[in-house]
Amino acid sequence: MIAPRASALAFSLAIIGVTACSSIEAHHPVAAAQRHSYTHPHELRFASGTDIQALNPLVSATIYEDYLTQLCMAYLTKADATGNATVAELATQVPSQRNGGVSPDGKTITWHLRRGVKWSDGASFDADDVVFTTKLILDPASAVADTDGWNLIEKIDEPDKYTVVYHLRSPDSSFASTFFFGAGVSILPEHLLKGVRDLKTAPYNALPVGIGPFRFRSWKRGESVVMERNPYYFRGRTKLDRIVFTIVPDANTMLSQLRAHAIDLWIGVPPHLLPQIRTIDGIVAIATPSNTFDHLDFNVTNPILADLRVRRALRLALNRPEIVRKVQHGVYRVDESIVTPASPFHVHLPRVPFDLAKANALLDAAGWKRGADGIRARGRERLSFTFVLQSGRTDYDSELELIRNSWRQIGVDLTVKHYQASQLFAPARDGGIIFGGKFDVARFAWTFSPDEDVASSYACDSFPPAGVNDLQWCDREATAAMERARTEFDRKSRARDLAIVQRRVYDQVPTVVLDAREQLAAYNADLKNWHPNPNSPIFGDIMNVDI
Repeated sequence: MIAPRASALAFSLAIIGVTACSSIEAHHPVAAAQRHSYTHPHELRFASGTDIQALNPLVSATIYEDYLTQLCMAYLTKADATGNATVAELATQVPSQRNGGVSPDGKTITWHLRRGVKWSDGASFDADDVVFTTKLILDPASAVADTDGWNLIEKIDEPDKYTVVYHLRSPDSSFASTFFFGAGVSILPEHLLKGVRDLKTAPYNALPVGIGPFRFRSWKRGESVVMERNPYYFRGRTKLDRIVFTIVPDANTMLSQLRAHAIDLWIGVPPHLLPQIRTIDGIVAIATPSNTFDHLDFNVTNPILADLRVRRALRLALNRPEIVRKVQHGVYRVDESIVTPASPFHVHLPRVPFDLAKANALLDAAGWKRGADGIRARGRERLSFTFVLQSGRTDYDSELELIRNSWRQIGVDLTVKHYQASQLFAPARDGGIIFGGKFDVARFAWTFSPDEDVASSYACDSFPPAGVNDLQWCDREATAAMERARTEFDRKSRARDLAIVQRRVYDQVPTVVLDAREQLAAYNADLKNWHPNPNSPIFGDIMNVDI
């Protein structure tokens, strides 16, 4: 997920199964020997507009928190250079049925761990840490927001200090991107957290110890996070000495920082700022195919939205080409699938047109009559929804005005509420808006893993807190396909069932896909060997990155 953790260009950049970056505009790239005076050698300064609430991946919620923890924390696997496959990190290999790491019935996963690995405080890492963290995740008293996949674990064995065996109730073909994958929850150090039950309030969270190429040096809440090279990292020394992450809530201020060369990298550039970024000397802008899509979610516990005719009418009344053209400057692509064109599992679905006449006809048939003010009603019930979205995003606000205008033309009224990302995506028990069901329509983005395990977001048994199906949508055919996909290790079989899921979501409209994103970034031309991919824009090749 993006907003929780969480594409393709109008320039025809969509490439399936491989990573491709396109330079949108480059101004005077220079060789290392001609480094600009504003560049801090071997120090990468990057920024985002999203505040950081947690550096412990077990309690974090946003994609930018993931970016930081990917650099510093401990994972069994991570995404490869393309972002569409998993490779070993702290595991010696990714278990499979071919190498004997996965049993023939798919219910036993054996992890072999690297020897001689140290935590960033110098303590030794072994299987005790993996077992400890797994039990912590499964403890109902812990603060872990999403245990989907983990709840399949029946038993954990530790035959020796470098082997961990998971026994599952049923096969899980997406295990490699569930169990300590480098874009999700991480392994935690038992020697620092033994006896801690409430992860959310643990002092450890202020400056977590991990096993990444970097380690956290300081965190000034609301301002910055500083990371330094981890001298104990088992793969060796990074070329960068430090990474400084700053929080700049306003996009226009971020643009000013980029123009003043106070930052070197901005990941997640809003498309509407690209024309101005193109004018900055020494800055390169690139677009990378992404596994992220923007969407509107409908809370189907609302009786009005439980009516498929209403949901279809709302989709018909969305002028998505206009949104992409006017707000996204043609950078993103209008698409219908919850799996983006960057994924090999993507299914092309027929484009739903913008058609106000058909939308009005559906609402007429559903018994919604226009009032004197133009808003429809059925009896005493008005066709009015609470629409929630993240604050501080001028592009989201521009989208909203286009949506409000077209929905008004079919007799729909909106009450709009803005929230900071930390509140919008907090767990329900902490007052979270989306996972607490405190909305009718929500606008945000999802990012799926290389294995495309979509069950947590759409399956019948994944309503929060068991998963992140904030829609509260339950479709038995889609859920059965998701369950089969999870138990199938054959790629063609998974593709067949994931196609069923995509078509059911498309037909039943619990959500509307607004667009498939490109990951847009702007960076200092002195930055070398940085090659973002759909799943790991930072972590993928960080060992060779330098400036």
